[in-house]
Amino acid sequence: MSNYIYSALNNSFYPVELKESYANSDIGWPPDGINVSDETYRLFTGTPPAGMMRISGSDGYPMWVEVPEPSPEELIAIADAEKSRWLAVAKEKIELLSDAVELDIATDKELSQLKAWKVYRVLLMRIDTIMAPNIEWPTQPDT
Repeated sequence: MSNYIYSALNNSFYPVELKESYANSDIGWPPDGINVSDETYRLFTGTPPAGMMRISGSDGYPMWVEVPEPSPEELIAIADAEKSRWLAVAKEKIELLSDAVELDIATDKELSQLKAWKVYRVLLMRIDTIMAPNIEWPTQPDT
């Protein structure tokens, strides 16, 4: 007897010993589940081979396929997220350095760093993420 089933519909494995719990929950027990060996379970729930992802094969069993290249829309979304992340870093650095300036206790180094971070932020703002993946990201200032 198998310890696991595989649902091609959900591309997921389920432990047979939890069938009743799943059946009595909002999730439910998958109607398309097929018995798989423990070896198949281990193979397809471990770390995928480099550049591969698990999908449901036409036979209802799991299989590895190459991860597809991201679409232009996905590349833009990735670039947008990266831009937002770097802008948040710049904002934090600028806020901290601005405190010293506002309190009139900024050192020459802090004034220089503040200007460098503001230049960096402006350069980031000018990035058009529609150019992804061919974006030349500005270099962060040294801190």
